[in-house]
Amino acid sequence: MSDKKTCSTNCESAAELLNRACYCKTLKRDELLASLQAQALPTEVLQHHQQLFSHTAVFISPAQWQQLQLLVQTIMRVTALTTYQQAALINAPAIAQKSTPVSGVFMGFDFHFNETGPQIIEINTNAGGGFLNAALLSAQTACCNAAGALPVLLPPQLDAEFVAMFLQEWQLARGEQPLRCIAIVDENPSAQFLYPEFLLAQAVFERAGIKTLIVDPQELTWVDGELFYQQQVIDLVYNRLTDFSLAQPSNLVLRNAYEHNATVLTPNPHHHALYADKRNLALLSDETKLNEFGADPEDIKTLLAGIPRTQLVSADNAENLWQQRKQLFFKPASGYGSKAAYRGDKITKRVWEEILQGDYVAQLQVPPSERGILVDEEKTALKMDIRAYVYEGKIQLLAARLYQGQTTNFRTQGGGFAPVFVAG
Repeated sequence: MSDKKTCSTNCESAAELLNRACYCKTLKRDELLASLQAQALPTEVLQHHQQLFSHTAVFISPAQWQQLQLLVQTIMRVTALTTYQQAALINAPAIAQKSTPVSGVFMGFDFHFNETGPQIIEINTNAGGGFLNAALLSAQTACCNAAGALPVLLPPQLDAEFVAMFLQEWQLARGEQPLRCIAIVDENPSAQFLYPEFLLAQAVFERAGIKTLIVDPQELTWVDGELFYQQQVIDLVYNRLTDFSLAQPSNLVLRNAYEHNATVLTPNPHHHALYADKRNLALLSDETKLNEFGADPEDIKTLLAGIPRTQLVSADNAENLWQQRKQLFFKPASGYGSKAAYRGDKITKRVWEEILQGDYVAQLQVPPSERGILVDEEKTALKMDIRAYVYEGKIQLLAARLYQGQTTNFRTQGGGFAPVFVAG
């Protein structure tokens, strides 16, 4: 037992030391750009997105990697409980109540790390960056101070893993019918910050023999029980919309097609309601609720240790939350991308009134850890979080996001996506 404890402590110390004091530039940027251009990403698109990729890597220990996997698997077990699903769906819109045969591609579990290990900050059901991070991982040189550090999955396997995931979704919904066409759907896709990822996903799918289109939802039509883009039938929609319940008028055609099973939509409103609505974190971090759901005692212990306590903001607890605000982070229940999210120590009375009028949760703050990095050859430290890309409970890929400021962003010099290696 003592040997195991010593090993765990040493491994964690090694990863922390690398993050704090190793300034290696591991990204072969010219090689990455050449690879992306070879996959049909235009030079002008890439030039405007240099801040997507940091030049360094991030490290976690084997113990932290095991904790990440345990947390993800535990959440998937508990969210599969009928009692949990009834509680999670009670306030969901009608379209999200409908069960679905598919599992939902690219679930994203976002973590901060503290002295006790990884802490889940939020869960997303249309997590961006998977294809970009696979490409980023393939253009790394070894860190000179981290011999033996390994990624979760080797780069050549990732594209095949992603294609297999979409084929699995199709088979869950349509059996042995051939998957002929995928549409990557987002509002005004060419104007999206992650548009390069859409192009990269298109190239990956088409190399696998699947026709792939990048489409605004307003370009879709629904005719005779089938979803079309121009004259092309759309078999499966890779949903990148942030209108999670498809309530906006621009998404009416896609909504109708989904409700009438005219296309396979992944991820879909049911996935968001079960996993990504921020109110679910209040359920998953509440010991009383977890016991009511009939969760396993060990699973309850894991969730309470790995999810910061989260509460719904209401008139009943408003005064108490205001008094505790410096220890809290406030997020809109259906928010995404850190929009309208506030650190409690930064909010004003005016913002507080807006929070009280909205549908917010208050989460105990877990400050992000830091990564030492060279910016213009000057040593500095950026905040970091780690995202686990998950399908059917399996972590396919880990990626970090390096940034400065109150919330995660891609505006920081030297910041952006960074690969994650298990060191030790």
